Amino acid sequence: MVKSITYIKRASQVVTVKGGSKEPKRGQAMSDIGIIENGSVIIEGGTITFVGSDVEAEQYISTIDGKVSTIDALGKVLTPGLIDPHTHLVFAGSREKELEMRLNGAKYIDILKAGGGILQTTTSTREASEEQLIEESLKRLNRFLQYGVTTVESKSGYGLTLEDELKQLRATKRLNEQHPIDLVSTFMGAHAIPVDYKENPDEFVRLVIEEMIPKVAEENLAEFCDVFCEEGVFTIEQSERILEAGKNFGLKPKIHADEIVQFGGAELAAKVGAVSADHLLQASTEGIKQMAESGVIAVLLPGTAFFLMEKPADARKMIEFGVPVALSTDRNPGSSPTESLPFVMNLACLTMKMTPAEVLTACTINAAHAIGRADQIGSIEVGKKADLVLFDAPNYQTLQYNYAVNLVDTVLKSGKVIVEGGILQKVPVSTT
Repeated sequence: MVKSITYIKRASQVVTVKGGSKEPKRGQAMSDIGIIENGSVIIEGGTITFVGSDVEAEQYISTIDGKVSTIDALGKVLTPGLIDPHTHLVFAGSREKELEMRLNGAKYIDILKAGGGILQTTTSTREASEEQLIEESLKRLNRFLQYGVTTVESKSGYGLTLEDELKQLRATKRLNEQHPIDLVSTFMGAHAIPVDYKENPDEFVRLVIEEMIPKVAEENLAEFCDVFCEEGVFTIEQSERILEAGKNFGLKPKIHADEIVQFGGAELAAKVGAVSADHLLQASTEGIKQMAESGVIAVLLPGTAFFLMEKPADARKMIEFGVPVALSTDRNPGSSPTESLPFVMNLACLTMKMTPAEVLTACTINAAHAIGRADQIGSIEVGKKADLVLFDAPNYQTLQYNYAVNLVDTVLKSGKVIVEGGILQKVPVSTT
C-alpha cells in the first residue's frame, strides 16, 4: 500500500505552540508559542512526522517514499487546529426574543426564573427527536469547521430528565462518529432546576446523582460531569455532591462557576479537583489563587459576557496568578449563539487584554488540556494528530488585528483537507 504523505511548505510562520503537552501553559509561558519562520510540516498517515524549516523539510522529504500531496502555504500562517472546550452544541429551538428582552432591561437570571432561558430550550429539546437534534447540530459543526475548529466539547443539559439527557448524549455520540470534528462529551444534567422540581430542588439533585449519572456511565456516554453552580440554580453543597458522585463513576469534574455573582464556585473547583472552572466573571481573588494552586484550568467565555453585555472575566489577574487560561465560544442558544471561535479570540484581546500569543495558546494546547486531549492535539509536534489550520495572514498578530473577519483558508483534520480556500469539502449535512 502506497503511503499517503502531505507536505505543507513555505508557510510564513508555523506556530507550533510546543512545550505544553504534559502540563498546560501558565503565566509567561502562555506567550511562548514556538514560531518557525518560513516553515514546513510533513504528515504521514494522519500523523505529524516533521516540523521545521523549509530547507530541512526538503532534505527530509527526499528520504521518504510515498505519494506526496503538496500544499503551498506561501504568505500564510499555520497553527494547530482550534479547540473549543465548552459548548452546548446539541439542542433544538432558538431564543432570539431574549435579546430584545435584555435590551429592555431584563436580566439573564430573571428570564430563567420566569421559565425562559435554559428552561425554554429544554422544552424544545424534549420535543425534538434524536434525528432532529443531529440534523440541527450538523449545521453548527460545519460552521465550526469553517472557523478552523477541529475539536469541540459538547454538554448535555437541555433534557433535564433521564430519557432526554440520554437522548442528547446519544446524539453527540452519533455526531462524533459521522462528522470530521472530534466531539468530547460532558454530562450536565445539573444545568437548571426543572419547573416540576422548583419547590424541591434536592429531589432533582437526587435524580441526577442516583439515576442519571449511573446510566450515563453505564452507557459510556460522557467523560466529564458539569454543574451550573450559581445563585438561584445549584448551591455549593448540591454542586459538590453532584461532582463527587460523578467522580465515583469515572466522570471528571467541570464546573460553571461564579458567572453571575461571586458564589464560591472557583473555590469549589479547587476543592474537588475540577479539570476546569468556566465563566468566572465574578470569581474572587481567593478562588483564583486556589485554582492556581490546584491546577484548575480557567475556561473563559468573553463572547458570552459580550452578548449579555456584562464585564468579562479578569483574564490578566488569572494569568498573573498562574492559572492556565483557555478560551471557548460557549456556543448555546441563549447567551452565546456563535460558532466563531476566531471572533471570541478577538474579544479576548479587546475586552480582556490578552495578547495574541496568549490567545493562541488558550485556543490550542490549553484548550486541549481542558478536555483531556493534550497528548494528541493542541500543538504542532511530531507524533501528534495532524489537525491544522492555514490562515490567510502573514503573521499570527494579524489574526487578532482583523477582528470579526474569517481568515481561515485551509483546515486539515487528521491530515485530510476538510476546508479548502475557505470552502467546506465533503462533510455530512443531514442524516437522510
